[in-house]
Amino acid sequence: MPHPNRHLLPAVLLASIATLQLVGCAGVPVQEMSNARQAVLAAQKAGGAKYAPESMSEAERHLARAKASLKKGDYRPARDEAELAREKAMEARREAEAARAQEKARKSSGQAAPAEPGGR
Repeated sequence: MPHPNRHLLPAVLLASIATLQLVGCAGVPVQEMSNARQAVLAAQKAGGAKYAPESMSEAERHLARAKASLKKGDYRPARDEAELAREKAMEARREAEAARAQEKARKSSGQAAPAEPGGR
């Protein structure tokens, strides 16, 4: 004979999983902040400020917002901003690495660098 409460087990498991997910979301976004800081640092080292200034600037702005939210105890916005900072920093790093590779290829082939917009 089946146990009379066996139909409750899936509901209890589902509720437990949902609770764990909510608790995980409500905590301090330590890993997200670390990931964002590391990504911004890597983008800076790759030359993001020189080769991808817009993406680099956005990454730094998102990281600053994440830090401010974290300081106020607003963990959800801090997590969201940290994730955006990481994404933008990764974009800046990719752009910088691609630009550096193009620059290196031009130099090795003896071609002059293209003129910058605005006559600079």
